[in-house]
Amino acid sequence: MTTPDPEPSRTPGLEPGGQVSPGETPPAEGDTFGTHPDPPELRKGWGAMPLIVIMVVVVLVVIGLIAMAISL
Repeated sequence: MTTPDPEPSRTPGLEPGGQVSPGETPPAEGDTFGTHPDPPELRKGWGAMPLIVIMVVVVLVVIGLIAMAISL
């Protein structure tokens, strides 16, 4: 396991005082440890009532369109 903040005296590529010399890549960051929250549960989908309401509206629109076509 590595420490998240390495000691500057032992880190290669650092100038005195902990600064990164020009052209060098800074040291990598340390890992974050801990637990992650559980993802939210997925919903099962649409309930029966909204589907019934949508089907009733579609049937009423179709009946209205058929009535308009007959009255022409």
